[in-house]
Amino acid sequence: MKALIVIIHPNIKRSLINHRWNEELSKYPDKYDVRQLYEVYPDEKIDVSAEQQLIEQYDKIVFQFPFYWFNCPPLFKKWLDEVLTYGWAYGGKSGYKLSGKKIALAISVGIDENEYNAMAKYKYTLAELTRPFELTFEYVRADYRSFFAYYGVELNSKKEWIERSVPRYMGFLENL
Repeated sequence: MKALIVIIHPNIKRSLINHRWNEELSKYPDKYDVRQLYEVYPDEKIDVSAEQQLIEQYDKIVFQFPFYWFNCPPLFKKWLDEVLTYGWAYGGKSGYKLSGKKIALAISVGIDENEYNAMAKYKYTLAELTRPFELTFEYVRADYRSFFAYYGVELNSKKEWIERSVPRYMGFLENL
C-alpha cells in the first residue's frame, strides 16, 4: 500500500531541501501520495472531514516539514488541533481511527546536529523538542516511528549536500 506524505512548507518553491525531496517523491507515484497542505489550504481553512477521510485510507503517514524556532509550521499545529478530534482520533464510540497506523516525521533542520548536542545539557535535543508530536500520536494510538532529520540546512545549501539527503530520506521512507 502507498504511503501518504503530507508536506507542510509555507513556501515549497523557495525551499531547497523540501522541494528536492518532493521532486524525488514524485518519481514514485506507485509508492507515495503527496499532499501539500499550504497548497491545499492557502487560506488555512482546513476541511476537517476531507482530511480525516484521506488519513483513513493510509496505513503509513509521514509529515514532512522544516523545523524552525524549535517547532513546526503553524499550519501543521492547526491541522493537528482541528483534525485530531474527539470521537475520531480519540475517545467516543468510534474514536481511534489512527490506531496502528505508522506515523513519522521527516524534518529539515536549520542548525547542525552538533548545535543540538551542545544544548543537550538543557535537554534541547531534537528528540526532546519533537516529544509533543510523539505524545500526540501515541495518545491517538498510532504507531509512532522515529523521526528522520537532516540537519544544517541554513549553512549547507550546496547542491551536493542537498543531494546527499535524498537517498537517506528515501531509505527512511522505505524502512517505515
